[in-house]
Amino acid sequence: MLYAIISQDVEHSLEQRMSVRPAHIERLKALKNEGRLILAGPHPAIDNNEPGAAGFTGSLVVAEFDCLEVAQTWADADPYWASGAYANVVVKPFKKVLP
Repeated sequence: MLYAIISQDVEHSLEQRMSVRPAHIERLKALKNEGRLILAGPHPAIDNNEPGAAGFTGSLVVAEFDCLEVAQTWADADPYWASGAYANVVVKPFKKVLP
């Protein structure tokens, strides 16, 4: 089943994000290589794909996991969470309708 992992950053999280970004991206690449990643990306803090120093306000990952518990365990191990960049993370089932 698909799950949405919706993360909200702490304020001014850019430094924490950048310090662990390579590890975060590697985990996403592993999901992609397994054919389980639907989409992933951050929410820019301003209306711009490259927000610069404004940074980000959170992230969204939609991926396939065996169950909610497995998705939650995966989310709990995210380097952004461990670094303190995330204030909270919500994991919930997701039903893709389109496209």
